[in-house]
Amino acid sequence: MPKIAVILSGCGVYDGAEIHESVISLLALDRAGADVTCVAPDIDQMHVINHALGEPSGETRNVAVESSRIARGAVESLAEMDVSDFDAILFPGGFGAAKNLCDYAVAGPEMTVQADVKRVVEEAHAAGKWLGFLCIAPVIPAKLIPGVKLTIGADETTAGHIDQLGGQHVNCAVEDYVEDADNKVLTAPAYMLGPGIKDVAAGIEKLVARLVELS
Repeated sequence: MPKIAVILSGCGVYDGAEIHESVISLLALDRAGADVTCVAPDIDQMHVINHALGEPSGETRNVAVESSRIARGAVESLAEMDVSDFDAILFPGGFGAAKNLCDYAVAGPEMTVQADVKRVVEEAHAAGKWLGFLCIAPVIPAKLIPGVKLTIGADETTAGHIDQLGGQHVNCAVEDYVEDADNKVLTAPAYMLGPGIKDVAAGIEKLVARLVELS
């Protein structure tokens, strides 16, 4: 039974982890027999979005506390995560990946990666562990793993940013994923393409099955 960490970035598409992507991932991992641990950074969100209005609410919320909504309470600290305890790591998307795990949403290709995220990705990569990234989250390995082959779907602007960051973008349909065997990275477009939950699920489930197989 592979041990897989799922790194969450809050709760909600506009300011945290994308809920559909996260739940589909957790369900697919459970069905595949993986031993899953949800992990999140204990930091404040960049901001909080009222999802009904699509605008900032002025509140302050904690990424780990919000992530516990998806994990049903059980979230471990990213700062305390020991990469050697896990066989693979999966990052769902959502704007939280681009606002809380890194600052791509505001800095674009000049982005930086949150310190604990950077440590975990670099340690896992150095140890030869497989990493999976969904939706917009692939900008993180594009920044940290030189030459990595990955996808965010087909958006030309974001694909261009990935190339600027040092990655190699590959266009990909929503129901599929991209595998970089040399760098041990799997990526899928998910809601970067949509259009709906069944379409997103098709690609995520394929990626998760492959991640578990390789782990």
